[in-house]
Amino acid sequence: MTLSLAAVQPAAAKVIEQSADGFVTRDSLVVKATPYEAWLALLAPGKWWSDSHSWSGDADNMYISAQAGGCFCELLPIPAKAPEGVRRGSALHMMVLQANPPQVLRMRGGLGPLQGEPVDGVLTITITPEGEGATILFEYVVGGYMRFKPAEISAAVDGVMSQQLRGLGNLLGGAGPPSDDKRATDATGSAAQAVGAKPLAPAAKKDRSVDEAFETLPDDQAE
Repeated sequence: MTLSLAAVQPAAAKVIEQSADGFVTRDSLVVKATPYEAWLALLAPGKWWSDSHSWSGDADNMYISAQAGGCFCELLPIPAKAPEGVRRGSALHMMVLQANPPQVLRMRGGLGPLQGEPVDGVLTITITPEGEGATILFEYVVGGYMRFKPAEISAAVDGVMSQQLRGLGNLLGGAGPPSDDKRATDATGSAAQAVGAKPLAPAAKKDRSVDEAFETLPDDQAE
């Protein structure tokens, strides 16, 4: 059964800024894992990234080299009828700008179809202690010229980013209990609503190209 992106949204997911020049998405989740456990899981995207949002169709081909100048990359399979000597291809999703375990992973790059545009993006992932667990925050800042309407692509990108964060939460055993004040504060000082202690729904998987994965979402999935 295929689930809609709306069914796999993290605790807080939103396009927080939008203009003709770009947009900012912010997605957060409280998990039942320590910051170091969350960090180690984060660096293994093959275990939580959705197959349908990869170039090869298999998230196991994705990896993160968590050092400045390293990359969030993907190995591509050799075509079935390729002549001998042809090496497998690869794709750069993002370049690592900062890796500060277990607190911050910051990467630069255009995800999905944004890779084919002169637009640039910076994804900052922060992990902060939250009771006996941790809050994971994805903030993606995109700016520059692109052939997409910001209002449409921002909602689609936020939906996809939310799905990946939910996959990471699943890997870490689901959502953790809310904090005493039932709110988790992110690294920028704003608050993200924590979720109750219950298993998370599995991330949807569907055989689609990367471009199709970032197409405009239906109205009931883009909120």
